[in-house]
Amino acid sequence: MANHHFNLFPGVPPLRDIFDKRHIRYQWRDNGPVFTSAILLICVAVWVVELLLSFVWPTGLSLLLGAGTFRPVFAVTRPWTFVTSLFLHQPTSILHILFNMLALWSVGPVLEKLMGHWPFLALYAVSGIGGGLGMMLWSLVVPGEWLTGAYGASGALFGLFAAMLIVYRRIGADISSMVVWMVINFMLPVVVSNIAWQAHVGGFLIGGLFTWLLVSGPRSLRGKSLTYRTAVYGGTLLVAMIVLVALVNVANPAGVLGLLMQ
Repeated sequence: MANHHFNLFPGVPPLRDIFDKRHIRYQWRDNGPVFTSAILLICVAVWVVELLLSFVWPTGLSLLLGAGTFRPVFAVTRPWTFVTSLFLHQPTSILHILFNMLALWSVGPVLEKLMGHWPFLALYAVSGIGGGLGMMLWSLVVPGEWLTGAYGASGALFGLFAAMLIVYRRIGADISSMVVWMVINFMLPVVVSNIAWQAHVGGFLIGGLFTWLLVSGPRSLRGKSLTYRTAVYGGTLLVAMIVLVALVNVANPAGVLGLLMQ
């Protein structure tokens, strides 16, 4: 009888294999965690820079965070922050980067293996942007949130969680490990202050929608290649989110373009 052990990182290769030349050589060909590893390493490298700046040049840290942090009030005038904010983490605490990178490593390699490199990267990107959109939509409900700043990979990670639920449910795989990580991350805003749960919800919904379209989208496109469907659905979602951002930004208290707040 097979012995099934509970594993928080189901199907994930050992971390040491990322740096093994023999494995690196075949990662791209075998859908190994190429983009997952790159995202993880970039996040950690940026966090180390933030940590060093906090000691040697606090002003430089403030400039870095100010330029890369996402704020709904500046979403239109600083659109790059939809992406840059995904690679920034709290410099004075290791818990933020640690939890996010553990979560990424728990699901990223599995999804990249199942989906392929480019669909996985598209999923991560649209989920991250969806996190920013979630913050903007919440600002319509609570106007004071327009000035709230947020950074971290959580929005994109929740999109990966949603994708895992959809994919694993479709193939009938055990999702108990995934549920543990989701519960931990969903509960963090309850026990830890200053966490942008709106970005979690936005990333989760957009990532889930994108994945559902890939696996169960319109029948007319199901016969197309995954790469083709990724381009069509990813592009459509991106355009739709841009339109939504523009529409929501009409309510921006700083003006339609937010120029008065710069």
